[in-house]
Amino acid sequence: MISIKQNLTSADLAAKIGRFWSVSSEKILAIKSTWNPSDGSPVFTVDGRYTSQGWTEWTQGFQFGSAILQYDATDETFFFEGGREDTVRFMAPHVSHVGVHDHGFNNVSTYGNLLRLMNEGRTPENLWERNFYELALKISGAVQARRWTSIPGGGYIYSFNGPHSLFVDTIRSLRALAVAHRLGHVLMEENDKRIPLLGRLVQHARATLGYNIYYGENRDTYDIRGRTVHESIFNTNDGNYRCPSTQQGYSPFSTWTRGLAWAMLGCAEQLEFIDTLSEEELEPFGGHKEIQNILLRAALATSDFYIENSPLDGVPYWDTGAPGLAQMPNWRDANSDPFNAHEPVDSSAAAIAAQGLLRLGHYLEEHTSEKTDSKHYFQAGLSVLDTLLSEPYLSDSPQHQGLILHSVYHRPCGWDFVPQGQTVPCGESTMWGDYHAREAALYVDRIAQGERYLTFFG
Repeated sequence: MISIKQNLTSADLAAKIGRFWSVSSEKILAIKSTWNPSDGSPVFTVDGRYTSQGWTEWTQGFQFGSAILQYDATDETFFFEGGREDTVRFMAPHVSHVGVHDHGFNNVSTYGNLLRLMNEGRTPENLWERNFYELALKISGAVQARRWTSIPGGGYIYSFNGPHSLFVDTIRSLRALAVAHRLGHVLMEENDKRIPLLGRLVQHARATLGYNIYYGENRDTYDIRGRTVHESIFNTNDGNYRCPSTQQGYSPFSTWTRGLAWAMLGCAEQLEFIDTLSEEELEPFGGHKEIQNILLRAALATSDFYIENSPLDGVPYWDTGAPGLAQMPNWRDANSDPFNAHEPVDSSAAAIAAQGLLRLGHYLEEHTSEKTDSKHYFQAGLSVLDTLLSEPYLSDSPQHQGLILHSVYHRPCGWDFVPQGQTVPCGESTMWGDYHAREAALYVDRIAQGERYLTFFG
């Protein structure tokens, strides 16, 4: 269980965050100096250097988005210009990509951040540039919403595995639909049928919260409150639910911790987004109170599970049911050990989860009189981020292109690099782990400085 530092404040992390952005700058430059676009998107490091891994091209937005976040934090225009140039040059295929569920990752991290900076007055107002970003985000949201499977009472955005597959990850890709809806866009179907993007956002959220997240209600033998499953399988002939599954976790009946983290952050961000909408907008899809309640229930359950099933320092092992953990019976009562001989940790899950905990705590502080609860989650998020901003997780070696060490991608497939002398993957970074560490650091830095609250829809 995470040892929550009750007296830690955002301001207390200022020095570490300052060092973090200095190291981050060097990493972005190092990747840019060696990356060959013809090799595909950088995904993870192998022996300290970023390399590609064919599956889907879901990480390129994190590459260019990292440069944009670097500018956001430091005002170094070189990074803004590079991030903007690379977005324009390389990201168009991702906007129209009909084969993936990752639009919220790729396109909100690039076009979305660029539009947000203009909205905040951080970059000069330019009507044609604004129109360009907005059009990209509108199309991205509609393309994502078109990837649709209907089920009794609703539907979901199906994963790259096919129409039968609902991934827990996609709860965070709802950002694409949220931004497009905010820009006034709709999905146009046959016979000019107008499909509200907000409706599809809410329906997908309902499906994810109903099938991929558990609440301790005896749904099956392994129904533990807050546990998540990576994938839910449906019969596409009649839309009925069939079973849990997983692609990157250990089993359908254990919890892949990065999927858990995606749920935590996706629910917390959608709570913030839904809170900005009018009752008139939300009434056709259940109304504000009902939608808020289901998102909050899931955010609390998953966050509690994460806190209870992570080591003391908040960096989880890659799956709570990974078999090697049986050789580490006290793993919940000690700090994470990325160099152990049995199972890898996943720092990218921690980077994602830290922001989820922080946003949930902030939301509760704004919406409940129980301030102790909000402090509990916010302090947990600060505690996890504090760990990531220090060794052995922060990488300041100029010979290593990764920013946050000890992240894994696909343990079952064996894609992750195992250094000589080790028996499990360690010492490497992933593009999404580095990006989300930057997002979390920027989020906390803005709070510490009393600056504008950071949201994807700002």
